[in-house]
Amino acid sequence: MEPKINYQKKLEELIKTLNRKPSLLLHSCCGPCSTEVIAFLKDYFEITIFYYNPNIEPLEEYNHRKNEQKRFLNEYKDAKISFLDCEYDNNAFKEIARGLEHIPEGGARCNKCFYLRMKKTAIVAKEHNFEYFGTTLTVSPHKNSTIINQIGEKISQEENIKYIYGDFKKNDGYKKSIEMSKAYNLYRQDYCGCLYGREHIWN
Repeated sequence: MEPKINYQKKLEELIKTLNRKPSLLLHSCCGPCSTEVIAFLKDYFEITIFYYNPNIEPLEEYNHRKNEQKRFLNEYKDAKISFLDCEYDNNAFKEIARGLEHIPEGGARCNKCFYLRMKKTAIVAKEHNFEYFGTTLTVSPHKNSTIINQIGEKISQEENIKYIYGDFKKNDGYKKSIEMSKAYNLYRQDYCGCLYGREHIWN
């Protein structure tokens, strides 16, 4: 059995090698999850948030979460964080979820969803000449950080762009994100995003 990789330590090792702030396109799954991740990374990277979440339904919920993300960035005074918008693209999620609609939360559908969102982030990062791409997904205790980082590594090789590893729930990261969300009065949703997952939680 291979030893478990400490992905947060890998990030800390990368940070030690930096002599300037490289550009980072950071996929954000929602405003609350982005809070502590941004607070941690802001001293080491020039961050642009990329809000690509075609899994979130209905559209009103998607817009509400995106607006909360933008509000947090506008109100956050500790660093200037840019925001890169994109299309909703719900059909892209429906396509990869076909046949997996009834899989419980945390299974194959979620892994495909991670890949979809992170792949798009990497492609857009390359198009806009970012040096790194990454995601806030690992701050959640409900997400498998090993799988997410393995997906990031795979995409990094596919797209030839550097990926920042991380396990942002470490060192009380999730707890700090909750505290920051309360401080900014951010809307905290009660389901991850897709209607399939919501039905699984509520039933």
